Amino acid sequence: MTQPIAFIDLAAQRRRIAREIDAAIARVLDHGIFISGPEVAAFEVKLATFCGARFAVACGNGTDAMQLALMARDIGHGDAVIVPDFTFTATAEAVALVGGTPVFVDIQADFNVDVGQLEAGLRAAKNKGLKPRAVIAVDLFGLAADYDALNSFCDANGLLLIADAAQSFGAGLRGRKVGTLAPITTTSFFPAKPLGCYGDGGAILTDDADLVATLKSLRVHGQGTDKYDNVRIGVNSRLDTIQAAILMCKLDIFAHEIEARQAVAARYTRALANRVITPTIPDDAVSVWAQYTVRIPDGRRDEVAAKLKAAGIPTAIYYPKPLHQQTAYRHFPAAGSLAVSRRFSGEVLSLPMHPYLESATQEHIVKAIFDAT
Repeated sequence: MTQPIAFIDLAAQRRRIAREIDAAIARVLDHGIFISGPEVAAFEVKLATFCGARFAVACGNGTDAMQLALMARDIGHGDAVIVPDFTFTATAEAVALVGGTPVFVDIQADFNVDVGQLEAGLRAAKNKGLKPRAVIAVDLFGLAADYDALNSFCDANGLLLIADAAQSFGAGLRGRKVGTLAPITTTSFFPAKPLGCYGDGGAILTDDADLVATLKSLRVHGQGTDKYDNVRIGVNSRLDTIQAAILMCKLDIFAHEIEARQAVAARYTRALANRVITPTIPDDAVSVWAQYTVRIPDGRRDEVAAKLKAAGIPTAIYYPKPLHQQTAYRHFPAAGSLAVSRRFSGEVLSLPMHPYLESATQEHIVKAIFDAT
């Protein structure tokens, strides 16, 4: 290969829609409403329509989206929120930022939360004198969690269910799209996400009109009838107008990009299924493949990653430590041994993945993996 291999090729996407994005940015520069401009409201409508939710509320980033959702439901001190142990820190961070306590539970083979561990999570919370209030399910690497089971558990136990769809917006499960699978869904538009902007951004999706009113107040310092009439303690978390304009351009091609991701993932799986542990997707699910993550057991992962790097193949490890082992989170309660999270953290390796990964480049990557393993 003569050209460096991109782990996520945002330049290829830009080449496809550069004219549209440049024109969208120019329109914002011309009208000059850089905060809460008309593109923000238009994007919210377009985003909700794409996934079938009634409402979308844009905000500053995906972490803020989760924090705003928790704030809107008055979750705070003395409250427990069950979260998977194997995820990015933002999931637990948002809980801690509102004063709540994250309670860690294990994951299952598809990298998503193990619903069978949630009861143990409730016990762990109650043993610490906490009131269980919510579950945050993370759709890791682009695959939706089992929301039928999650909704049933949360309904039976009086818990709020929040879908952390930072990696899964655009995915689907049993004929429904992410954004409609839980009462509240949060997502991120960080540039490396399947639907990403050119900076930070996030959103909350819901069918609850009252919740939307609260979220729109909270994202602007808790404002009431105007910005100098504050009716609650809020935050400053608004999606910039330019980012909304960019996201609308990207949303226009998003469905096609999701299809292209399926083809890239299928090529990897066909080529690597007998060489490493490849991800499996249920027949009734569509992953958006935020990452294509394989597992390399027996302590060989780091050696393989080093060989691939030497061969010019970029890889990433999401995540080298489960949350309960990280310094900032060691004092929070956990349910059970968290054995799967601990094992997977030593096995996972994410390969180059994006809609513009050409088959010839992918063949080169596969060959390098065969050579390294």
